[in-house]
Amino acid sequence: MLLHNAIRDAAPGDLIAVRATDPTTRRDIPQFCHFLGHELVDECEEGGELHFLVRKAL
Repeated sequence: MLLHNAIRDAAPGDLIAVRATDPTTRRDIPQFCHFLGHELVDECEEGGELHFLVRKAL
């Protein structure tokens, strides 16, 4: 998962923006954040594209 790589390379507290078209990301990204302790800051849909903002755990 590209998000996993971005989180690994980010500093604690950094924000990572994610854009996706796969509807399963509505389930997967919140679970990913919860399981690994990251914060899902925002989630929305615009024009059929899903947008997520994730803060890397400290």
